[in-house]
Amino acid sequence: MEICRFIVPVILKICRREAYMISKNIDVNKRYLEGLCQDCADVNIREYDLKGFGRCVVVYLETTVDTFKIGDVKEIETMEDAVRILMAGNAVLFCQGNDKAYKISSQGYPNMGVQESQMEKVLRGSQEGFADSVKTNVALVRKRIRTPDLKVAEHQMGQESNTAVSLVYMEGRIPPGLLENITNRIKELHVDGVMDSGMVEHLAVEEWYSPFPRFQTTQRPDRAAMELLKGRILFLSDNSPVGLLLPTTFHNFMEASEDAYNPKEIVTFVKALRYVALVVAMLLGGLYLAVTNFHTQLLPTNLLLSFAEARQGVPFPSLVEVLLMELSFELIREAGIRMPGPLGGTIGIVGGLIIGQAAVTANLVSPMVVVMVALTALGAFAIPNDEFASTFRLLKYVFIFLGAFLGIFGIVLGVFGVLEHLSGLVSFKIPFLMPFVSKEYKNVCR
Repeated sequence: MEICRFIVPVILKICRREAYMISKNIDVNKRYLEGLCQDCADVNIREYDLKGFGRCVVVYLETTVDTFKIGDVKEIETMEDAVRILMAGNAVLFCQGNDKAYKISSQGYPNMGVQESQMEKVLRGSQEGFADSVKTNVALVRKRIRTPDLKVAEHQMGQESNTAVSLVYMEGRIPPGLLENITNRIKELHVDGVMDSGMVEHLAVEEWYSPFPRFQTTQRPDRAAMELLKGRILFLSDNSPVGLLLPTTFHNFMEASEDAYNPKEIVTFVKALRYVALVVAMLLGGLYLAVTNFHTQLLPTNLLLSFAEARQGVPFPSLVEVLLMELSFELIREAGIRMPGPLGGTIGIVGGLIIGQAAVTANLVSPMVVVMVALTALGAFAIPNDEFASTFRLLKYVFIFLGAFLGIFGIVLGVFGVLEHLSGLVSFKIPFLMPFVSKEYKNVCR
């Protein structure tokens, strides 16, 4: 039985590549397509009785077929060509007693006019982003993976909202039992309404006490398509332009969409830089307080004298000084996000410069603290995923208090605590620190 589980899919794959001629019996063609497109909820197979043609079957993808252009009709001789044309976004017509099918051109896949991703900006790659329609989002993914192996499972969530959600995955590439695990989790959720994929994210998480996200968000169809080919599952919700990729590991959050398009040497350097930025965002504030309050012998004499001179006239302790500037920058960041259009960036830059300079001039903080807080903010912005970066913005305050009261010992204690916590997290039975803590399911985190 175990051997059959691996041999049968291989045989089917081999047979699928062979040119299967279109039969005059429309039922044979229909059964072939139904078997090939099984579990593809976005593939419609409709049978009609047309005058002059008899029984006919039309096969098409939702959202790609709207208005048929009767003038552009092309004969198709093999089922392989029929499936290829179908996955390109066209309709295919089969007629009883005819050993040829007909391609009927349609509007095709949604193009860039859908919308642009605002959350994941890239310098290279597609500029398309997900829309609010789950059907459109599925079509945007299938536009990039044109194979019947891309499966779509549709569900309804919300007792009152009846929101349509879809699970998109590649058949034969996902880890065993993952789809069943996610499907059961969805069925166990009983809520009045689901208005966004983020609601499902918070309800379905196992370790609610952990600040680390276990669902990776994306607004980019190209990113979603790349992750599906790696063996992950995409969760899409109606009325939401954000998809959820799962299972998720620590390393996934440190990757950007354009990493796949750039030379590996550059990507390796940039990824290393992101990990350095992560450490800076989490530890720099705490290390500053630990060194200046407890371990001044670690600093060169000239630097120590410079720190002491910069703090002359500052009426607050170092802890209050750092917290004051950190909270000020957090307020500036939040205000910049809420401001409409280009004003947000202006508020962030101008506000930071004005407040920082005014605070130094008024002797409320030292210039070194302003530099340290600015580096911490830059480190957080360098992390590709905003939700993941927010976790380290929160942990930053934990390390600030540890460094202020316990020095380097507190910092080391906090680092070991974070590592111990991460080593125990799982995302749908996949270790969060994979492959560092597990050698299984390597395709999930490639």
